[in-house]
Amino acid sequence: MGPIDPEAALRLQPELMSGESVLWAGQPNPRVIFHSDDWMKIPFSLLWGGFAIFWEAAVLGLWGHPQHPAPAFFVLWGIPFVVVGQYLIWGRFLYDAWIKRRTYYAVTDRRVVVLQEGRKRKISFTYIDAIPTIDREGDQTGTLWFGQKYPVIAGRGQRTLGWSRLSVGNVPIFTDIDDVDSVYRLVTDLRERRAQAGSVFAH
Repeated sequence: MGPIDPEAALRLQPELMSGESVLWAGQPNPRVIFHSDDWMKIPFSLLWGGFAIFWEAAVLGLWGHPQHPAPAFFVLWGIPFVVVGQYLIWGRFLYDAWIKRRTYYAVTDRRVVVLQEGRKRKISFTYIDAIPTIDREGDQTGTLWFGQKYPVIAGRGQRTLGWSRLSVGNVPIFTDIDDVDSVYRLVTDLRERRAQAGSVFAH
């Protein structure tokens, strides 16, 4: 069992049920950590951002001195694309750094819990015996999905991973936690013990 981060445990205390005990609590590692899905996100963000800047520079006449200035509509049209491109290239890393300091994780004797105190207070949890699968990525510092791991790209109407793993959704995710292996073993052992207890009661 890993150590219990006192600040994370304190923040999560109001969310605990009567008689529920915290077995592990922590926060995401604050460093910038690249993930497997960044191999797709980074090239896309560079293409988007590069094209948006090229477009805006072209309509502003920065590549030369056009005889007829571009209409103001084209100049204004490109600004949102430039802003989005800058967010995708580097802004999302600043956002993740900000939200990491406000994200708390816990494994209790009953549930896995994610609490986020960003612009809005969000919470996501799953009961230990209701976790369908556990997907792990990373060795020392890594990520745990307590349910289906959504792809970066999916068909129409299907869920995707999104641009930040720190987004709180239906599936609790422990993102960039240190000593991910010990937390994985803790939850796995809890699931096995509950499954064994359930089979005993069933007989």
